[in-house]
Amino acid sequence: QLQLVESGGGLVQPGGSLRLSCAASGLRLDYYVIGWFRQAPGKERELVANISGDSTNRNYADSVKDRFTISRDNVRNLVYLQMNSLKPEDTAVYYCSVKFRSRIYWGQGTQVTVSS
Repeated sequence: QLQLVESGGGLVQPGGSLRLSCAASGLRLDYYVIGWFRQAPGKERELVANISGDSTNRNYADSVKDRFTISRDNVRNLVYLQMNSLKPEDTAVYYCSVKFRSRIYWGQGTQVTVSS
């Protein structure tokens, strides 16, 4: 059974940092593109960043470029999202995702709240 579990969310002040982790079980992530998405209240889920299996290709939403960094540790089967210079508009539930055998798998999400 393929499962994704996000962690690392929380409450942080504007300008602060958080590092999210995505742990997978039931699947080695080495060969798969992994995406981080977020969904704010009343808004659609949006792609924040994704990373290729060998980490050579990384893409970011314009709204997070130069602030967020996606990375992965294929030995530990983990994918990270380092978030710096956080803004109130980054407040959302963050999800990691992988497409495996034509099906998209999601974790349960982790809440990130940026507020003073």
